[in-house]
Amino acid sequence: MPTQKLYAGAKLREIRNRLALTQKDFATKLGISLPYLNQMENNNRPVSTTVVLALAQEFGLDVTELSSGDSERLVSDMREALADPLFADTMPPPADLRLTASNAPALARAFIELHRHYRQTHERLASLDEALGREDARLQASPWEEVRDFFHYCDNYIDAVDRSAERFADLGSRDNGSITAAAEATLGAQGITVRNVDTDTIRSYDPEARLLDMSSRVAPETRLFQLLLQVALLTHDKLLEATLDFARFQTEAARSIAKIGLANYFAGAALMPYGRFQEAARATRHDLELLGHRFGASIEQVAHRLSTLQRPGAKGIPFFFVRVDQAGTITKRHSATRLQFARFGGACPLWNVHRAFETPGHFLRQLAETPDGVRYISLARDVSKPGGSFGAPVRRYAIALGCEIRHADALVYADNLDVTNASAYEPIGISCRICERATCHQRSVPPLERRLTIDPDTRGTLPYLVD
Repeated sequence: MPTQKLYAGAKLREIRNRLALTQKDFATKLGISLPYLNQMENNNRPVSTTVVLALAQEFGLDVTELSSGDSERLVSDMREALADPLFADTMPPPADLRLTASNAPALARAFIELHRHYRQTHERLASLDEALGREDARLQASPWEEVRDFFHYCDNYIDAVDRSAERFADLGSRDNGSITAAAEATLGAQGITVRNVDTDTIRSYDPEARLLDMSSRVAPETRLFQLLLQVALLTHDKLLEATLDFARFQTEAARSIAKIGLANYFAGAALMPYGRFQEAARATRHDLELLGHRFGASIEQVAHRLSTLQRPGAKGIPFFFVRVDQAGTITKRHSATRLQFARFGGACPLWNVHRAFETPGHFLRQLAETPDGVRYISLARDVSKPGGSFGAPVRRYAIALGCEIRHADALVYADNLDVTNASAYEPIGISCRICERATCHQRSVPPLERRLTIDPDTRGTLPYLVD
């Protein structure tokens, strides 16, 4: 089977700019000619093996950066945006999308951002008649997608925050015996009193009284996570603000949401420090329950943390992670794999994450294949969040964690599965509008890029045939 050529001009330029080198100096250090480097940076030639080895030996770079998932994400996001009926007659071929994502990633992101604003404006206009009838009607742009995309294109890994949390965990645990004691000692050093109170509010901080009230009704792992989140907000504020400055959010609302997101990231990284957690994950073959017991974390926290192990030079298995509600709406999503999630709407109904609600408390395993022929193993489980008292609403979600099947040996969940049997893989997709499968029995809308045949005298599984 021929080796796939690696075109990574944009990434090569990014690495050179990060090193503050001119093309001439960069070419000299790589042991190649200036014209040859120029051709590679413009994707006129693939990145050679000589250059890959030189990047590793001369600069100590993690060469997996050259084949990061950015291009795959951009292609997936552009395809979904172009699935809008607005572009029904102008869908570019896949080769053009891949070329744009590789050669002009900034242009691709600008197009995706433009389409996002178009959708928001269209949705606001669609509800304008209803809004005009209310005195408190206000048209507000949602910042959630902006924050989601920030983490998405950072590969869900924030290096400075991750390393700072790891240092806090290692030093704090050594000095105080446990991460809980370290968190409480850190807050105590700030003159903050931590109290356990019988309340529905999980965490409440009064900056004037220097009081942090924690609900006694929540699970221990939730309490510890919220303690660490408060540590991030109070003792690592400069780091969080500097990261937010780098992100350049367009609205204050987005910046505020992202700050909470970064504090959550710090809490997860402190609870499960990168090095120790990655070593334990390998030793347990990524057993979520064992990892949860070892680090005092919930199943969801462990699954989410596994999806962030993308530190350059020390990357873990590339996982995808997603959380959906009972309506199938995606509330959390990230993928370090080639599998990308729909930016709008829900996930493929054939995916096992939707069946997790039917078997509470159990892990569901699924071998799945996407339309591009890539095979995955997917693990799904329901996640319930009790309200803490009788009659209080219970929030129910389902999570899925998975990776490409080539990593199956490193997962305890792949044991006893016939990963070599092609018929064992269930077909799943991303979004019905861009899914190319013509005979899917769960299809909700026709694929945008295919012609339809409607026969009033024949009714199959679908009311139309996809040509």
